[in-house]
Amino acid sequence: MGQLEDDGHARAATASSDMPLNIRRLVTRHDAQGASCVASDGAPPVCSAYEHIPGMMTRLVWATSSGEPLRPSPADPTSPSLSHVPAAGESRFLVVTFPPDRVFAAAEFDGAAAAAENARLSPGLAELFEETGFHRTDSTDYGIVLDGQITLELSDGSKTRLNRHDVIVQNGTRHAWRNETDRPATLAFILIGASRAGE
Repeated sequence: MGQLEDDGHARAATASSDMPLNIRRLVTRHDAQGASCVASDGAPPVCSAYEHIPGMMTRLVWATSSGEPLRPSPADPTSPSLSHVPAAGESRFLVVTFPPDRVFAAAEFDGAAAAAENARLSPGLAELFEETGFHRTDSTDYGIVLDGQITLELSDGSKTRLNRHDVIVQNGTRHAWRNETDRPATLAFILIGASRAGE
């Protein structure tokens, strides 16, 4: 499982979600004469449907490095081994589908297998998760709810329900995502790597 999943499992995972696994990504560039044109049009190469977390899907859409200049013909910067968490000055663009929380409570759920799969498919991010699902990244995150509903839980115990088209700006805070509904929720995240003040 991992790149451009197109098997039966991937189709089953998307059957209950309005967001397909292999979303369309359009990338532009400049040609030899300096005119703007399309560089690529198709699914991002790193799209993953999880086997051990049914309904979980991640898509690494794009990434930039610190101080990277605009290039006339950008090479695809994504790869399965690229950290999903940007270093200071870097960025990551992710689209994530969260299954309902009941998936994790199912009797057949294998937590160890799910953790191993998450480490393989979401490098750099999976290692930050606590058993409770809480985590934090050294980044400012812009999140947009594309489909469904999701609940943001914070360290102070607060829970905030976010609906389709709601947006969030997350300032490196410890948090967990909870899908307390009966259907998947899909969010787009743009992570901008940053350094923590005083750390």
